[in-house]
Amino acid sequence: MPLPLPRTARAVILATGAALLARRALRRRIDASPLWPLPALEEPVSGQPRSRALRLRVARHERVADGVVQLRLEGGHLDGLPAWDPGAHLDLVLPSGLVRQYSLCGDPEDTSSYTVATRLIGADEGGRGGSREVHEALREGVEVEVRGPRNRFPLVDDAGAYVFVAGGIGITPVLAMVRAVDAAGADWRLLYCGRSRASMPFLEELEKLGGPGGRVTVVAEDEAGRPDVGGFLGAGAAGAVYVCGPEGLMDAVAGALPEGCALHLERFAPTTAAGGESAFEVELRRSGRTVTVGADTTVLAAVRAELPDTPYSCEQGFCGTCRHRVLEGEIDHRDELLTDGERGDSMLICVSRARGTRLVLDA
Repeated sequence: MPLPLPRTARAVILATGAALLARRALRRRIDASPLWPLPALEEPVSGQPRSRALRLRVARHERVADGVVQLRLEGGHLDGLPAWDPGAHLDLVLPSGLVRQYSLCGDPEDTSSYTVATRLIGADEGGRGGSREVHEALREGVEVEVRGPRNRFPLVDDAGAYVFVAGGIGITPVLAMVRAVDAAGADWRLLYCGRSRASMPFLEELEKLGGPGGRVTVVAEDEAGRPDVGGFLGAGAAGAVYVCGPEGLMDAVAGALPEGCALHLERFAPTTAAGGESAFEVELRRSGRTVTVGADTTVLAAVRAELPDTPYSCEQGFCGTCRHRVLEGEIDHRDELLTDGERGDSMLICVSRARGTRLVLDA
C-alpha cells in the first residue's frame, strides 16, 4: 500500500492541477470567441504600420532658438528603436494625458534615440497647453510615452530636383529631408522663413549645408519682410516641392507653383476646416440622447455639450483619442490616422462629419 503524500506535496499537486484546468478552460473560451484569431494590424492610410507605444527617457532638453526646445528621447533598455524616414513624426503622450505630434529632426541612422523640437505657442496664438507642457514638464530624466513613428509627409527618391519651403518650426521635418538629399548628391534649394533669425532653429547647420552656392535662402521677417515665394520658386529647376509651415505660406506656394511641379504639404492643422456645409444630427445610442451638429461646429463640441467627460486631445484628427464607433450613417472622414479598415465603422469626432443628415454613435 503506497504511503500517503505529505500535506504540502498534496497542496502543490492540487494547485498545479487547478492551474492547468484554468488554462484549458481559458483556451476553450479563446478558441470559441468570434474575435479569435485576432486579425493582423492593418496598414494605415499613411502606408506605415502602426507601432506599439514605447516608454522613452528625455536624455537631453535644450534650447535651440528663441522659444524652441529640442528633446533627445532615448530607449536605453531597448535593442533599437523603430526605424523612420525623413518626414516622419511621433505622437508624444504628455504627463497630463494630452497627445501631441512632433516631426522627427534627428538622424534616421541613430536607432538609439529620437529627436524632436517644438516651439512654445501661447494661448494668444491658439496654443492649448501641449507645447508649454513639453517645455516645462519634459525635463531631462523624465519618461514619456511615445507612439509611432508614422509618415504622412514622405520624401520621394526619384525627383530630378527638390525645392523646400519652411516657415518657423516647420523646418523640423524639412531638416532631415535636406540632409538626406544633400548626402545623396541631389539638386536642392531651401527657402527658410521666420520672424527673426534668433527664432529660427537649425539655421547655422542649414546655412553650412547650403554652402557658398546660395542653395539656402533665409528670410527673417524683422529684417526683410515677407518672402518672395514666386521669385524663389521660379529661380531654378524644381521637380518636387515640399512645404511645411503656416497656412499662409502654403497657400502662397500653391498659388505660385510652376507648371509640372509636384507639391507636397505638411500642415500644422487639419486639411479641411472643422465646419461643414450643413448641419446634421448625431444620436448617442447608449446615452439615449440626440444632438445637432451645426455647420460651424464639430461633432466633438456637440457631443461634449451633452457628455462633458468625452475624451479628446489634439482636436486635429491626428492622435485618435476621440475615436468613436459608428453604428449607422455615412462618414465624411477628415482625419490623418485611421486605416481604411477602421474607417468602415469608426470616426474621429474632432474633425470628421456626416455625409448625410444623421449619424448614430456608440456613445
